[in-house]
Amino acid sequence: MIRVYNQPEQNEWASLLARPSFDASELLPKVQDIINEVQANADAALFNYTKRFDNVQLTTLSLDENSKQSAEQALSTTLKDAIQLAKGNIEKFHQAQLQKMERIETMPGVWCWRKSVGIETVGIYIPGGTAPLFSTVLMLGIPAKIAGCKNIVLCTPPNNDKGEIHPAIIYAAMLVGVTQIYTIGGVQAIAAMAYGTESVPKVNKIFGPGNQYVTAAKQLVQQSGVAIDMPAGPSEVCVWADDSAIPSFVAADLLSQAEHGVDSQVLLVASNEKVVAKVQEELSLQLAQLSRKDFAAKALENSKAIIVENTSEALALINQYAPEHLIMSIENAEMVAEKVINAGSVFIGNYSPESVGDYASGTNHTLPTNGYANAYSGVSVDSFVKKITFQQLTERGLVNIGQAVMEMAKAERLDAHGNAVNVRLNDIKSKM
Repeated sequence: MIRVYNQPEQNEWASLLARPSFDASELLPKVQDIINEVQANADAALFNYTKRFDNVQLTTLSLDENSKQSAEQALSTTLKDAIQLAKGNIEKFHQAQLQKMERIETMPGVWCWRKSVGIETVGIYIPGGTAPLFSTVLMLGIPAKIAGCKNIVLCTPPNNDKGEIHPAIIYAAMLVGVTQIYTIGGVQAIAAMAYGTESVPKVNKIFGPGNQYVTAAKQLVQQSGVAIDMPAGPSEVCVWADDSAIPSFVAADLLSQAEHGVDSQVLLVASNEKVVAKVQEELSLQLAQLSRKDFAAKALENSKAIIVENTSEALALINQYAPEHLIMSIENAEMVAEKVINAGSVFIGNYSPESVGDYASGTNHTLPTNGYANAYSGVSVDSFVKKITFQQLTERGLVNIGQAVMEMAKAERLDAHGNAVNVRLNDIKSKM
């Protein structure tokens, strides 16, 4: 099951916390070839790659209107109600992230302010793979709409030989205001959004998860000036548990992450051996009941349980690991959570499962993985906006600040900078 490490020395932490490494050296040339082909042959390349990789011969890349209209009828009322509940919570949380524009007078007559402007065209990638991630449509489409993005382009691969998309993906997309939907996936979809084709518009920024090929494609197009949401790796969770934790809850949380895929990583940080033993027992019982037990079992093979001496050691270990998801099943969890400085999203107490954040609490589930939580934030409304600064000076303001600017320009030997202020000051003096 999970490998156990009992109070390892701090100098061992780095190797214990290392994520499974992946050598992309052989992958990148193949991905670049597909990107080049899409750039050169546009729609024709997209049709060819969809036939080659998805075994689907499309006649059009854009989702047809009949599919859009029939998606709602294909879903159960209970699922639609659940999606709408999640949408409401996600909207409420993200709407509160909008900041009122405020003009600041930094000194008399010198006014500065900042305005948020939605990125005009954004691209959302939704994987097909082994699960239809319609929840990610909500997590990306809702903040994009709130931010004021005019065009929200969604690409997702066909899920069968008829070239269809799961109706829940379509329903969620229509619900949040996605403007265009294309039945293409993989590297070719990233390339299409990055550079544009006859059918797919060029976007300014690309969001969304994907396999190692999609991740490599996003990194490559970023090098040519196309913005992406964040570096990505396999999904992960860290559960911190002490004697107050409920073992069945902890095991369920670990398995909910492990079932994502064989490369997912779960980490258990525990206060003693007894906690680990009880969780291991529950893992065995619950794993046998899962429909995706093969994925989960493989992920558990790459996972670890680390027993720590005390709270301060646990915090140091977790902050070094910088998990995508952190579940705190410990005493005084709310108070201790204030000391967490590196994590994508934190779940406090025994009754806050990661699944709730993944779907419906309101927070965003698009989060930094692979240790990038030490520098990156999860997706928010800010991810979909540009912030433009403004300044406006009165004559009095320029008089107040002008001498300082000219002095600094002189010290940097940028005479024209100083002169741009000086000619205005001379004009002001001439009118006095």
